[in-house]
Amino acid sequence: MNADLSQPHPAEREQSEHFLPSVGRELPAGRHEFHKERLMTRIHDDLRTAAPARPTRATGSRSPFLRRTLLRRPVLLPVAACVLAGTIATGAHLLGTQDDTDRGAGVAATGPVLITRIGAVDPKGAPQLLDRISLAAAGVTGPAPVRGDQFIYIGTKSAGTHVRSVNGKSSLVGDELHLRQTWRSPDGTKGWLIEPGTTGTEGITLAGPTETGQTPTATLNAPTYDYLAALPTDPDVLLQKIYTETRGKGRTPDQEAFTTIGDLLRESYPPAALTVALYKAAAKIPGVVTVDDAVDAAGRHGVAVARLDDTSGQRTEWIFDSTTLAFLGERTVQVEGSSGEQGLIKPGTVVFTHAVMTRAVVDRIKDTPARSS
Repeated sequence: MNADLSQPHPAEREQSEHFLPSVGRELPAGRHEFHKERLMTRIHDDLRTAAPARPTRATGSRSPFLRRTLLRRPVLLPVAACVLAGTIATGAHLLGTQDDTDRGAGVAATGPVLITRIGAVDPKGAPQLLDRISLAAAGVTGPAPVRGDQFIYIGTKSAGTHVRSVNGKSSLVGDELHLRQTWRSPDGTKGWLIEPGTTGTEGITLAGPTETGQTPTATLNAPTYDYLAALPTDPDVLLQKIYTETRGKGRTPDQEAFTTIGDLLRESYPPAALTVALYKAAAKIPGVVTVDDAVDAAGRHGVAVARLDDTSGQRTEWIFDSTTLAFLGERTVQVEGSSGEQGLIKPGTVVFTHAVMTRAVVDRIKDTPARSS
């Protein structure tokens, strides 16, 4: 796994603009956003632990906030709506857009709603494709041992679509395609985030205790590099650990296992042996299929390994370069029925799309591979 465009693993999370309470006292610069990060993590864990009722797709099965939270596990910030002068970058994989006209007075415009062709599925092709992907990954050098004073850098492009309600009116809106950059120490105690529209140009710290004053603990849903390096690389043992530690979360055990592996692939920079094990473990999950064509947030076409969440009608697709089989990114597409409030999310809507652009080990926060070379 190198630190260029061919071997990435990305990420994020959003939230309603009015969700968080106001802060009653002054905090040092940047700490308001930091505590929002920590609070969102707690909210995310609570939502995942609660057993959700089975939804009805046509009537808006899952709240937009809940769906976005489930798909974006790392410690992330709400994406503020921002005014756009144009449309999403030409590299985006849109085949068309839907008008975003019913937003209510005074609501800032966002990006276009993302629409795509729904790729054809091969229900029996996943084991063979994942075996080829595993072989390709085994031949790629992962990160060298990371020193305690270094940082894992991940640069990601992402965008999404969600339902917004203003003055009782609901409409489908899109988030602008943007670059998100994170730096995290191997043990997870130090970190930094820069994300346009969220943190400002200088970014915010990801270091410090939780809102309860405790030291954050690495888990499958919030891993550090050191945590990943210690995970088992036997696919059967690894998959059993995933099922055990995610029991009671998500819609179904199989869907939760698939989502967990996808998060580990796109949100981190795991050692090469673990990446191979994750692909082999994914091949053992029932319901995993291949998709003939999918496009990541950077406009790169590839083949996909996917699984349909039949409670929402949304399919999560891991996208790989058709030639090198390098991991490019992930997207979630509505493929059956409709979801969201009033069923506004129709088949062909891209709910989320991510593209890992760069992953690398750097010596300092705010260093990038180009700057370090």
